[in-house]
Amino acid sequence: MLVARMRRLAPLLFLIPAFQVSARDDSLFTSSVTYCSEPDALLIQQFDVAYFQKNSSIWFNISAASVEPNVSVSANVMLNVYGMHPVNFTLDLCSLFNGALCPLPTYNFTGSDSIPLPSSLGVNDKIPSIAFQIPDLEAYAQLTLTDVATGQQKACVQATLSNGWSAHQVAVEWATGALGLLALLSAIWHSLSPDALAPYRLFDLFYLFQWAASTAFLDLNYSSVYIAFATNFSWALGLFPASATSPIQLSINNMRHLTGGNMADATSSSAVALVNRQLSPYNAVVTSMAGYQTNNLATETLTALGNFTAPGLTLPAFFSTVQELDNAGTVQVVTATSSNVLQAGVPIYVEYVGIATANAFMTIFLVALMILAILTATLALGYGVLVLAGRRTKHNDLCRGRELYPAYAYAWLLRVCFVAITPICIFAMYQWTLKDSWLSILLSVVLFLGMLGLLLFSIFHVVCLAIHATPYALYTRPKTITAYGPLFALYRPERYFASIPFLVSILAKAMFTAFAQTNGEVQVISILVIECAVLAYLLFIRPHKTRGADILATYLALTRVICTGLLIAFIQDLNVAAIPRVAIGIAIAVIISIAVIVMFINTLVNLGFIKVPASFRRHQATSSDASTVEKGEKEDAPGRPRNPTPERNIPVDPTMNQPYPESPSEILTDEHSTYSEESGSTTLGSLLPRRWSLQPSAASHSRTPSQSQYSSTSASSPRHSHPPSPYPQSAPHSKHATIDEHEPTAF
Repeated sequence: MLVARMRRLAPLLFLIPAFQVSARDDSLFTSSVTYCSEPDALLIQQFDVAYFQKNSSIWFNISAASVEPNVSVSANVMLNVYGMHPVNFTLDLCSLFNGALCPLPTYNFTGSDSIPLPSSLGVNDKIPSIAFQIPDLEAYAQLTLTDVATGQQKACVQATLSNGWSAHQVAVEWATGALGLLALLSAIWHSLSPDALAPYRLFDLFYLFQWAASTAFLDLNYSSVYIAFATNFSWALGLFPASATSPIQLSINNMRHLTGGNMADATSSSAVALVNRQLSPYNAVVTSMAGYQTNNLATETLTALGNFTAPGLTLPAFFSTVQELDNAGTVQVVTATSSNVLQAGVPIYVEYVGIATANAFMTIFLVALMILAILTATLALGYGVLVLAGRRTKHNDLCRGRELYPAYAYAWLLRVCFVAITPICIFAMYQWTLKDSWLSILLSVVLFLGMLGLLLFSIFHVVCLAIHATPYALYTRPKTITAYGPLFALYRPERYFASIPFLVSILAKAMFTAFAQTNGEVQVISILVIECAVLAYLLFIRPHKTRGADILATYLALTRVICTGLLIAFIQDLNVAAIPRVAIGIAIAVIISIAVIVMFINTLVNLGFIKVPASFRRHQATSSDASTVEKGEKEDAPGRPRNPTPERNIPVDPTMNQPYPESPSEILTDEHSTYSEESGSTTLGSLLPRRWSLQPSAASHSRTPSQSQYSSTSASSPRHSHPPSPYPQSAPHSKHATIDEHEPTAF
């Protein structure tokens, strides 16, 4: 019931400010400005326009410079909303400002006015009310100035429109970041036990964030609302929102230019100004415009514009200072002869968060170095504390902790690699396709091979040990399960290799994302096939030790399959209309939001803040432990004897499975004698141990250590198998969830 209630809140993850809509005047205002053709006699440097639904009026502010004398122009205003054109009219500038603009003066000027639109135009009827409330509106206004004498076009300016609402919210970034930090702290606290679930759920949570962000990396015509939603998770990739004046970005720019890089740097403007006009939010018809490329970003108007003269509207405080011509910036040209237009995929995504396309990998590289430095310092500090504590107290746990600490540090290095594998693989490979700075390419190769080498070495060590010995040896050797546990401890011994196909799928998806960047169909279909294969793999082998873990992994895989399948609607060649694409984008965002809420609940369960209902628990007929979905505790009543059945599925000692001797002389051998020469006693006639235990009698001294190593020889069902813990089971019951629901112990 708790999950059902939380799912109702999922839309709030990307529509947080929706409740404020009624407190504002419904309006549309400009958010970016560009030329849509080469300027001729008139150079426009600022173009601000706002439409108010309340009184059906338009306010505009134009800053321009006329360089050709005796030019009288008319202005055509066209509005494009989700590919539709509800507004298209022409104004005679000679009738404005008492004829001050006719002819256009040959000097810089600034003109603004508020014009009520005639009711005959029916603008309010043509613009649906949802356009003033839906986040990340896909609309733009186009102003075309035409010489009234010759009919020659003098200027063409486009300005994207916004209503002030967006699916990208700083509050969502902080909320998901806080959830990630909570999961990290839980993983650190519980990582002393190889059986704890929290360290593994840390990777599941971060991979969910990273996958949600990476779904916007493909060459598809995403709706603007979905791209904005996906940027909420950019921090999980190491792409923290930045600005053009960020010291890190300036350093990367300087490094690239000194090492052969010639791609454009990021600016403080909006990336919307450079988006390919065939994509959202422009949704322009190809035949109506030829080129959509430009060199730099345009100046962005971030604040909502008020109304100077329209009655019934309150003048906002921020509108007291209107941007003048001298600081308005330069409107850039987006024509067929321009360059560096932002195509779909990685370029648009990283530019939306304020990072240049060529700087994406280096940003992740620097973040990875910072994380590695923090990890090294933290582990060194922990080891120092452990050594100082060991000098004062000769406790067995401290001695064992010092012995296993290198393995513990190695395990955290593996966890960091798991978290970093998605962004490093995608952006390292993508950097190779840019052919920009040779140093960036070199560092991407070094980081990629270093991470891949560490993972391959660890996998090779685990597989070799499992083949040469037995998979159960992975779980019974303390150093092995402590160091390499992130690779296999989450799974059953028979499925110790389950993480390998999952890591391969991450690498394969990164390859299609980076190397097939110009073909969205290949990208989305290939990734969909990979996600379906992962889902089938989980359903077929069910690798986890508990049914709850299998259910969670299957649910997350099914979420990825559904969302990837819905991305097919964004393929450009399908020409899906803008409004259906917006609806599909919102549907995907809701599905991902539900998954985030599920992982939030899972994190609280692992921390012990939420108790799983008994109906979710799985009672095993062959074990005295009750397994739960993500949290379980032993259910044995005090003083109640345990069920005399095998508790672990472990291999039978070969010396305990020998045929009965046929010769009387063989009975008298030292290996199987029941008589001890040292004590002169015999075990004949002694009371046998309880059924199934087969433990050696206390009076017998002739059994070898290998014969008395195990206390159980009968194997339970492979589905419910649990290897013996490599650590002494002397610690009290832990309150956090464990993999096989046995009490974890800390060293």
